Amino acid sequence: MSQHVVVSDYNPAWPGMYEKEKVLILPILDDNCIAIYHIGSTSVPGLAAKPIIDIIVVVRSLKAVDERKDAFESIGYEYLGEFGIPGRRYLRKGGDERTHQMHIFQAEDLPNILRHLAFRSYLCTHEKERAAYASLKMKLAADYPYDIESYCDGKDEFVKGLEKVALSFYDDSWDRLFISARCVQREWTLSEFVTAGEVAAALMTDNGNIYTGVCIDTACSLGMCAERNAIGSMITNGEHNIRRLVAVMPDGKAGTPCGSCRELMMQVSEAAGDIEILTDYETGNSVKLSSLIPSWWG
Repeated sequence: MSQHVVVSDYNPAWPGMYEKEKVLILPILDDNCIAIYHIGSTSVPGLAAKPIIDIIVVVRSLKAVDERKDAFESIGYEYLGEFGIPGRRYLRKGGDERTHQMHIFQAEDLPNILRHLAFRSYLCTHEKERAAYASLKMKLAADYPYDIESYCDGKDEFVKGLEKVALSFYDDSWDRLFISARCVQREWTLSEFVTAGEVAAALMTDNGNIYTGVCIDTACSLGMCAERNAIGSMITNGEHNIRRLVAVMPDGKAGTPCGSCRELMMQVSEAAGDIEILTDYETGNSVKLSSLIPSWWG
């Protein structure tokens, strides 16, 4: 049977459906997963959509994803490989009346990852374009109720044009920093006295370069925070002006640097008080370093 093309008014239950699916997906990927996002029309509040939960997953290794094919099939997904996009793994769930679809990319494939995030962000903040997109989808669904190819072809030009505009508006620096930090974050044991990688950090300089570091924990007082490791790499490469910094805690969430790291950043650059530090990746909330170290002695 051909897929039935239905476009529904926005359903506030869609984000919860994504969260439930995320709980099933993450144990399968385990530490191969760097980030997971709800994308597509069901992720945009107020936007009419086909009631299909779109998910994008960023991983360290696609080879490791392929090795988990059976596990994905056990939770109801068809595993369709690249399915027309090189470097992607595409999975879908629900048969002809599809309920979920997943796009998995390796972390290095930033163009494919960022275009999805930019498109979502733009629609969330631009009501006129959101309404135009909803109207187009409603019309196409009425014209082609059992012709998904014609439905997709009918909105292709609109989507590509809007995607180009969205990318020109989108500030992707938090995404790049978070993904960069997660790529190096992995706890491992160096010896019976030293472990590393439980916390990771990534910073962006005024020149737009990104430097990463992981924590080193020792049996005595010779360890080093991830932020200081990243700062050391930056200085080694001849830079010292930090624009933004992300520290990723063991639970995979953004956190604020410790007092010692705050102090070092304040001393490294005269404009350090303006450094932005991410506090919540999902919302994009951040604070300036000056607010974390008020009335600094220097």
